[in-house]
Amino acid sequence: MAQAAARAGSLEERVEAMRLVLARADRPSLAAYQERHDMSWIYHDSALEGVVYNFHELKAAIDNQVVSDTALIPAYDEIRQHKAAIDLIRELAEKKRLAMNLEVVKKIYTVLAPEENEGKGPLKYRKDMPLHRLYFHEISQPDKIGLRMRQLVDWMNAEDTKRSTHPVRLAAKAHTKMLHIYPFPKHSGKVARLVMNLMLLRAGYPAAIIHATERQRYYDALKAGGNAVATIVNEALFASTESAQRFIEEWEAQIREGRRTRPA
Repeated sequence: MAQAAARAGSLEERVEAMRLVLARADRPSLAAYQERHDMSWIYHDSALEGVVYNFHELKAAIDNQVVSDTALIPAYDEIRQHKAAIDLIRELAEKKRLAMNLEVVKKIYTVLAPEENEGKGPLKYRKDMPLHRLYFHEISQPDKIGLRMRQLVDWMNAEDTKRSTHPVRLAAKAHTKMLHIYPFPKHSGKVARLVMNLMLLRAGYPAAIIHATERQRYYDALKAGGNAVATIVNEALFASTESAQRFIEEWEAQIREGRRTRPA
Protein backbone atom coordinates (compact mmCIF):
# COMPACT_ATOMS: atom_id res chain seq x y z
CA MET A 1 0.00 0.00 0.00
CA ALA A 2 2.82 2.44 0.90
CA GLN A 3 4.62 1.67 -2.36
CA ALA A 4 1.42 2.28 -4.36
CA ALA A 5 0.92 5.60 -2.57
CA ALA A 6 4.50 6.61 -3.31
CA ARG A 7 4.04 5.84 -7.00
CA ALA A 8 0.78 7.79 -7.07
CA GLY A 9 2.50 10.70 -5.33
CA SER A 10 5.36 10.75 -7.81
CA LEU A 11 2.84 10.63 -10.66
CA GLU A 12 1.03 13.63 -9.18
CA GLU A 13 4.34 15.51 -9.09
CA ARG A 14 5.05 14.62 -12.72
CA VAL A 15 1.59 15.78 -13.76
CA GLU A 16 2.06 19.09 -11.96
CA ALA A 17 5.48 19.60 -13.58
CA MET A 18 3.93 18.89 -16.98
CA ARG A 19 1.19 21.44 -16.31
CA LEU A 20 3.77 24.10 -15.47
CA VAL A 21 5.74 23.42 -18.65
CA LEU A 22 2.62 23.56 -20.82
CA ALA A 23 1.38 26.69 -19.04
CA ARG A 24 4.51 28.66 -19.93
CA ALA A 25 4.63 27.49 -23.55
CA ASP A 26 3.53 29.91 -26.27
CA ARG A 27 0.60 29.20 -28.57
CA PRO A 28 2.63 27.87 -31.56
CA SER A 29 4.54 25.52 -29.26
CA LEU A 30 1.32 24.21 -27.77
CA ALA A 31 -0.25 23.77 -31.21
CA ALA A 32 2.78 21.82 -32.43
CA TYR A 33 2.75 19.68 -29.30
CA GLN A 34 -0.99 19.01 -29.61
CA GLU A 35 -0.67 17.92 -33.23
CA ARG A 36 2.25 15.59 -32.47
CA HIS A 37 0.47 14.25 -29.40
CA ASP A 38 -2.75 13.46 -31.29
CA MET A 39 -0.91 11.81 -34.18
CA SER A 40 0.97 9.66 -31.68
CA TRP A 41 -2.28 8.83 -29.89
CA ILE A 42 -3.99 7.69 -33.10
CA TYR A 43 -0.90 5.83 -34.32
CA HIS A 44 -0.36 3.80 -31.15
CA ASP A 45 -4.03 3.18 -30.39
CA SER A 46 -4.63 1.96 -33.95
CA ALA A 47 -1.52 -0.22 -33.82
CA LEU A 48 -2.95 -1.94 -30.74
CA GLU A 49 -5.81 -2.95 -33.05
CA GLY A 50 -3.35 -4.22 -35.69
CA VAL A 51 -3.68 -1.20 -38.02
CA VAL A 52 -0.46 0.72 -38.65
CA TYR A 53 -0.52 4.15 -40.29
CA ASN A 54 2.52 6.07 -41.52
CA PHE A 55 3.30 9.70 -40.76
CA HIS A 56 2.11 10.93 -44.16
CA GLU A 57 -1.29 9.22 -43.79
CA LEU A 58 -1.82 10.63 -40.30
CA LYS A 59 -0.69 14.14 -41.22
CA ALA A 60 -2.72 14.29 -44.45
CA ALA A 61 -5.89 12.97 -42.80
CA ILE A 62 -5.69 15.28 -39.77
CA ASP A 63 -4.96 18.28 -42.01
CA ASN A 64 -7.96 17.36 -44.19
CA GLN A 65 -5.83 17.22 -47.30
CA VAL A 66 -7.46 16.10 -50.55
CA VAL A 67 -7.16 12.33 -51.00
CA SER A 68 -5.35 11.72 -54.29
CA ASP A 69 -5.65 7.92 -54.10
CA THR A 70 -9.24 6.75 -53.60
CA ALA A 71 -7.96 3.53 -52.05
CA LEU A 72 -6.83 5.64 -49.06
CA ILE A 73 -10.27 7.11 -48.37
CA PRO A 74 -11.30 4.44 -45.79
CA ALA A 75 -8.03 4.88 -43.87
CA TYR A 76 -8.31 8.69 -43.93
CA ASP A 77 -11.93 8.50 -42.77
CA GLU A 78 -10.99 6.23 -39.87
CA ILE A 79 -8.14 8.54 -38.79
CA ARG A 80 -10.43 11.58 -38.95
CA GLN A 81 -13.15 9.81 -36.98
CA HIS A 82 -10.58 8.80 -34.36
CA LYS A 83 -9.40 12.41 -34.11
CA ALA A 84 -13.03 13.56 -33.78
CA ALA A 85 -13.53 11.09 -30.91
CA ILE A 86 -10.41 12.42 -29.15
CA ASP A 87 -11.73 15.97 -29.56
CA LEU A 88 -15.08 14.81 -28.16
CA ILE A 89 -13.63 13.38 -24.96
CA ARG A 90 -11.60 16.57 -24.44
CA GLU A 91 -14.82 18.56 -24.77
CA LEU A 92 -16.65 16.22 -22.39
CA ALA A 93 -13.77 16.35 -19.91
CA GLU A 94 -14.23 20.12 -19.59
CA LYS A 95 -17.90 19.88 -18.60
CA LYS A 96 -18.44 20.63 -14.94
CA ARG A 97 -21.28 18.14 -14.73
CA LEU A 98 -21.00 14.95 -16.73
CA ALA A 99 -22.70 11.67 -16.00
CA MET A 100 -20.55 8.76 -17.14
CA ASN A 101 -23.52 6.88 -18.50
CA LEU A 102 -24.34 4.65 -21.45
CA GLU A 103 -25.23 7.65 -23.61
CA VAL A 104 -21.67 8.97 -23.28
CA VAL A 105 -20.24 5.57 -24.22
CA LYS A 106 -22.56 5.27 -27.21
CA LYS A 107 -21.79 8.83 -28.33
CA ILE A 108 -18.07 8.02 -28.41
CA TYR A 109 -18.83 4.91 -30.45
CA THR A 110 -20.98 6.72 -33.00
CA VAL A 111 -18.24 9.31 -33.57
CA LEU A 112 -15.81 6.45 -34.28
CA ALA A 113 -18.37 4.61 -36.42
CA PRO A 114 -20.93 7.14 -37.73
CA GLU A 115 -22.20 4.63 -40.29
CA GLU A 116 -23.54 2.48 -37.42
CA ASN A 117 -26.08 5.15 -36.50
CA GLU A 118 -27.34 6.34 -39.87
CA GLY A 119 -31.13 5.96 -39.98
CA LYS A 120 -31.11 2.59 -38.26
CA GLY A 121 -32.98 3.45 -35.10
CA PRO A 122 -31.45 3.08 -31.62
CA LEU A 123 -27.81 2.05 -31.51
CA LYS A 124 -27.45 -1.70 -31.07
CA TYR A 125 -24.79 -3.72 -29.33
CA ARG A 126 -22.86 -6.61 -30.86
CA LYS A 127 -25.14 -9.48 -31.95
CA ASP A 128 -22.66 -12.27 -32.53
CA MET A 129 -19.55 -13.92 -31.08
CA PRO A 130 -16.59 -13.04 -33.33
CA LEU A 131 -14.47 -16.11 -34.07
CA HIS A 132 -11.31 -14.15 -34.81
CA ARG A 133 -10.80 -11.24 -32.48
CA LEU A 134 -7.79 -9.28 -31.37
CA TYR A 135 -8.35 -9.58 -27.64
CA PHE A 136 -7.78 -13.16 -26.59
CA HIS A 137 -10.07 -13.38 -23.58
CA GLU A 138 -13.62 -14.40 -22.84
CA ILE A 139 -16.24 -11.84 -23.81
CA SER A 140 -19.94 -11.51 -23.03
CA GLN A 141 -22.59 -13.42 -24.90
CA PRO A 142 -24.64 -10.94 -26.99
CA ASP A 143 -27.77 -11.34 -24.87
CA LYS A 144 -25.82 -10.36 -21.73
CA ILE A 145 -24.19 -7.18 -23.11
CA GLY A 146 -26.99 -4.75 -22.21
CA LEU A 147 -27.16 -5.91 -18.59
CA ARG A 148 -23.40 -5.97 -18.13
CA MET A 149 -22.99 -2.48 -19.60
CA ARG A 150 -25.61 -1.14 -17.19
CA GLN A 151 -23.83 -2.87 -14.31
CA LEU A 152 -20.53 -1.36 -15.48
CA VAL A 153 -21.74 2.24 -15.46
CA ASP A 154 -23.50 1.68 -12.13
CA TRP A 155 -20.20 0.43 -10.69
CA MET A 156 -18.23 3.35 -12.22
CA ASN A 157 -20.61 5.91 -10.69
CA ALA A 158 -21.09 4.27 -7.29
CA GLU A 159 -19.85 6.43 -4.40
CA ASP A 160 -18.22 3.39 -2.78
CA THR A 161 -16.23 2.74 -5.97
CA LYS A 162 -15.02 6.34 -6.22
CA ARG A 163 -14.20 6.52 -2.52
CA SER A 164 -12.21 3.27 -2.41
CA THR A 165 -10.46 3.31 -5.80
CA HIS A 166 -7.73 5.69 -6.99
CA PRO A 167 -8.85 7.53 -10.17
CA VAL A 168 -6.10 5.93 -12.29
CA ARG A 169 -7.00 2.44 -11.12
CA LEU A 170 -10.70 3.17 -11.52
CA ALA A 171 -10.20 4.28 -15.15
CA ALA A 172 -8.01 1.25 -15.90
CA LYS A 173 -10.52 -1.17 -14.34
CA ALA A 174 -13.47 0.42 -16.17
CA HIS A 175 -11.59 -0.02 -19.45
CA THR A 176 -10.75 -3.63 -18.62
CA LYS A 177 -14.32 -4.47 -17.65
CA MET A 178 -15.64 -2.91 -20.86
CA LEU A 179 -13.26 -4.93 -23.00
CA HIS A 180 -14.38 -8.11 -21.28
CA ILE A 181 -17.92 -7.18 -22.29
CA TYR A 182 -16.77 -6.20 -25.81
CA PRO A 183 -20.05 -4.38 -26.50
CA PHE A 184 -19.82 -3.19 -30.09
CA PRO A 185 -19.45 -4.94 -33.45
CA LYS A 186 -16.23 -2.95 -34.00
CA HIS A 187 -14.01 -0.42 -32.21
CA SER A 188 -14.73 -1.83 -28.74
CA GLY A 189 -11.04 -1.48 -27.86
CA LYS A 190 -10.88 2.13 -29.00
CA VAL A 191 -14.10 2.97 -27.15
CA ALA A 192 -12.84 1.36 -23.94
CA ARG A 193 -9.55 3.29 -24.08
CA LEU A 194 -11.33 6.56 -24.91
CA VAL A 195 -13.68 6.08 -21.96
CA MET A 196 -10.65 5.38 -19.77
CA ASN A 197 -8.93 8.54 -21.00
CA LEU A 198 -12.08 10.61 -20.52
CA MET A 199 -12.09 9.49 -16.89
CA LEU A 200 -8.38 10.32 -16.56
CA LEU A 201 -8.77 13.77 -18.13
CA ARG A 202 -11.68 14.58 -15.83
CA ALA A 203 -9.53 13.55 -12.86
CA GLY A 204 -6.77 15.96 -13.94
CA TYR A 205 -4.40 13.49 -15.60
CA PRO A 206 -3.13 13.44 -19.18
CA ALA A 207 -4.25 10.76 -21.61
CA ALA A 208 -2.64 7.35 -21.14
CA ILE A 209 -1.37 6.32 -24.58
CA ILE A 210 -0.40 2.64 -24.55
CA HIS A 211 2.42 2.25 -27.05
CA ALA A 212 2.38 -0.21 -29.91
CA THR A 213 5.52 -1.87 -28.51
CA GLU A 214 3.42 -2.87 -25.47
CA ARG A 215 0.78 -4.59 -27.60
CA GLN A 216 1.39 -8.18 -26.51
CA ARG A 217 1.95 -7.17 -22.90
CA TYR A 218 -1.30 -5.23 -23.03
CA TYR A 219 -3.21 -8.24 -24.38
CA ASP A 220 -1.68 -10.45 -21.70
CA ALA A 221 -2.66 -7.90 -19.04
CA LEU A 222 -6.28 -7.94 -20.23
CA LYS A 223 -6.34 -11.69 -19.63
CA ALA A 224 -4.66 -11.30 -16.23
CA GLY A 225 -7.09 -8.67 -14.91
CA GLY A 226 -7.40 -5.09 -13.73
CA ASN A 227 -4.20 -4.87 -11.66
CA ALA A 228 -1.98 -5.80 -14.61
CA VAL A 229 -3.74 -3.28 -16.86
CA ALA A 230 -3.48 -0.58 -14.18
CA THR A 231 0.29 -1.05 -14.13
CA ILE A 232 0.51 -0.48 -17.88
CA VAL A 233 -1.78 2.56 -17.65
CA ASN A 234 0.31 4.03 -14.84
CA GLU A 235 3.47 3.59 -16.93
CA ALA A 236 1.74 5.20 -19.92
CA LEU A 237 0.86 8.22 -17.78
CA PHE A 238 4.47 8.62 -16.68
CA ALA A 239 5.51 8.44 -20.33
CA SER A 240 2.89 11.06 -21.30
CA THR A 241 4.17 13.56 -18.74
CA GLU A 242 7.77 13.00 -19.82
CA SER A 243 7.07 13.31 -23.54
CA ALA A 244 5.12 16.57 -23.05
CA GLN A 245 7.95 18.15 -21.08
CA ARG A 246 10.60 16.89 -23.48
CA PHE A 247 8.76 18.18 -26.56
CA ILE A 248 8.23 21.70 -25.17
CA GLU A 249 11.76 21.94 -23.79
CA GLU A 250 13.29 20.80 -27.09
CA TRP A 251 11.07 23.21 -29.03
CA GLU A 252 12.11 26.10 -26.79
CA ALA A 253 15.77 25.10 -27.10
CA GLN A 254 15.50 25.24 -30.90
CA ILE A 255 14.10 28.77 -30.65
CA ARG A 256 16.92 29.87 -28.33
CA GLU A 257 19.53 28.39 -30.68
CA GLY A 258 18.00 30.04 -33.72
CA ARG A 259 16.96 26.78 -35.36
CA ARG A 260 13.31 27.74 -35.08
CA THR A 261 11.72 31.20 -35.31
CA ARG A 262 9.20 32.29 -32.70
CA PRO A 263 6.20 33.79 -34.50
CA ALA A 264 5.49 37.46 -33.80
